[in-house]
Amino acid sequence: MDSQPEVRFARTADGVTIGYQVFGQGPPLVWMPSLSNIVAQWRIPALRAAYLGLSQRMTVVLYDSRGTGTSDRRIDLDDLGVDAHLRDLHAVLDTAGLTQASLLGFYHSVTTAIAFAARAPERVERLVLFGGTPRLREAMLPAQTQALLSLIDQDWGLFADAAATAWLGWDSAASGRWTAEAFRTATTAPVAKAWFEAAGRIDVTGEVAAVRAPALILHRQGEQRIPVEASRRLAQALPDARLVELPGSTPTLFIENLVADFVTGGRVGRPVSGAGSLTPREHEVLRRLAAGDSNTEIARRLGIAVHTVERHLSAIYRKLGARGRSDAVRLTLG
Repeated sequence: MDSQPEVRFARTADGVTIGYQVFGQGPPLVWMPSLSNIVAQWRIPALRAAYLGLSQRMTVVLYDSRGTGTSDRRIDLDDLGVDAHLRDLHAVLDTAGLTQASLLGFYHSVTTAIAFAARAPERVERLVLFGGTPRLREAMLPAQTQALLSLIDQDWGLFADAAATAWLGWDSAASGRWTAEAFRTATTAPVAKAWFEAAGRIDVTGEVAAVRAPALILHRQGEQRIPVEASRRLAQALPDARLVELPGSTPTLFIENLVADFVTGGRVGRPVSGAGSLTPREHEVLRRLAAGDSNTEIARRLGIAVHTVERHLSAIYRKLGARGRSDAVRLTLG
């Protein structure tokens, strides 16, 4: 479980050391960080599966932003805006020898991905954006998010546990435990506080129209932390973007094939080979879907996690070319 790529190091223009990993083969995809610890994240079963799945078709680059994980912890806490995050990304790309790559922006790093694509268009092949907005304070407004952020000063360990469950929605003991550990070891409470305060001031709205790279915007249909209207506005504002609303209610993203199809060939949601390509487990999930079960009910009946159900549903929809639950049932079961 602990086997993972070696950690390499890049040096930013302002002298900060950034830890990063490179693995897989194919077109490069940089999975950009939020609060991260790339070493600890490999111990999270779903994340590890996602990394390995993507690496079968792409060269994947992971890195820790300044102040987190394997990167320098001693940093200027007054310099955590988008320009600082862009320096981290530049350093990783240059040190890894990547003149061009696709970027996966996840929560906080959505703004960094947009800004980099606007300012260095020749270096960005495609964008995949999930769980963020050009104006980061919009992503931090929900009451649940504010309550969670208030824990940073009070109890860092409790914040990590709550972030893994209430915020990121991990429902299995193993994933929840390792996700909490990844949060706990990602940084310190003072850095996290400064990090989120700076995030609330980041706004790249004025740069969205300058992005030329094709973009795939992903949104969980049941997501309450980022309203779907925010994802729709982002898709409309970007010059070349496609919005895909995914099944499920948890705010995590593990849909390796959809991302890989887009990054390697620009394809989105095309059917592969119909119902005949479904795995036995996917057929079981589809049968429970046809019976009207919710994701939680399917998980309980099959003895799997809700996250796993959502991954199966994403694969089912992709393989069938279905737009959603009822469409998948109609296409296969009549």
